[in-house]
Amino acid sequence: MSFVNVPQGSDFPIQNLPFGVFSTADNARHRIGVAIGEEILDLSAVKALFTGPVLSNQQDVFDELTLNRFMSLGKAAWHETRVTLQRILSKDEAVLRDNAELRSRALVAQSSATMHLQAAIGDYTDFYSSREHATNVGTMFRGADKALMPNWLHLPVGYHGRASSVVISGTPLHRPSGQQCPNPDNPPVYGPCKLMDFELEMAFFTGPGNKLGEPITIDQAQDHIFGVCVMNDWSARDIQKWEYVPLGPFLGKSFGTTLSPWIITMEALEPFRLPNPVQDPQPLPYLQHSDQFSFDINLQVAVQGEKMDKEQVICNSNLKNMYWTMKQQLAHHSVNGCNIRPGDLMASGTISGKTPDSFGSMLELCWRGEKPMDFPDGQRKFLRDNDTVVMTGHCERDGVRIGFGRCIGKVLPART
Repeated sequence: MSFVNVPQGSDFPIQNLPFGVFSTADNARHRIGVAIGEEILDLSAVKALFTGPVLSNQQDVFDELTLNRFMSLGKAAWHETRVTLQRILSKDEAVLRDNAELRSRALVAQSSATMHLQAAIGDYTDFYSSREHATNVGTMFRGADKALMPNWLHLPVGYHGRASSVVISGTPLHRPSGQQCPNPDNPPVYGPCKLMDFELEMAFFTGPGNKLGEPITIDQAQDHIFGVCVMNDWSARDIQKWEYVPLGPFLGKSFGTTLSPWIITMEALEPFRLPNPVQDPQPLPYLQHSDQFSFDINLQVAVQGEKMDKEQVICNSNLKNMYWTMKQQLAHHSVNGCNIRPGDLMASGTISGKTPDSFGSMLELCWRGEKPMDFPDGQRKFLRDNDTVVMTGHCERDGVRIGFGRCIGKVLPART
């Protein structure tokens, strides 16, 4: 238990301690912080307390403007940091609890902070790892008998996304414009996207990288995964449909991707591991692993229109619905020798379950517009201008709740 007040049901007990980057009105400098209760612990203010064998000579890592360098230090540094944080935040430890001057500098109310991207993201890869989502979309466009492409059960399908348009929670995004071809018998037209959608995803940040030409093996992969956040990978379905053959998504995806503000470490998620999904056919040897690396993370999506009084929950899913694990994604990504760098972002793909209420996109929830959803301000097939999408995630077991905070984005009208 911490001496810092942690309200009942908080996302951020001492068992969590997620990392983020923040600033305040009286100090615009970006700082690395850890969430505890309703506070942020400014690690630059307490860096001298990290005196363990790994961090004693690396204390200035907490003066950085992003988490990239800390991510690069690896699991020993991450573990030592967690142990130190849990000690200095404990109700039984006086070093911070009884130092009023240090507490006043080190603890910042989350309500007074502005959150920023946690890392300088060099590269962003989006996978397509939910069998249910891939089956739903394939069924819509190719029929049930050809729902999955021949390669899908053999490798984690992915594509290279646009890192420059990844934004932090709370950043509004304009409805994109681009080419669409609503009638295949007519030429394409240009204009604002009419089929604006969200995609419920999770994403992991990478830690230490690998040299070009040296793959990260499946047995090494967990040592290169720093932590996880909730992600909304916005989609312009009509733009995407027209452009994606033969090279895959482009403008239909690159206009924006939203991240939740806190990265939950893999060590914090340890108690929530689950057996991996049964994979049939068995993957090739470089993708096989027996250690559990699926996680019981409850996920929810809500939408609030500009004339609605409150959010309406429209999806409840879970990360355990993934067919391919994060370890398999990373091992596959680097098997050709591709070099991964600290702070790279790798996303799960849309997370859909087996039941309609667990589908992770409007495309599926409304089944390509054939089943409109009812809202207090009218029906929707896709998102309207000024809709706000809120995604949340949490794990809970034995009275301990680990949360991710809110991943929020608002759809602004297209620019004219």
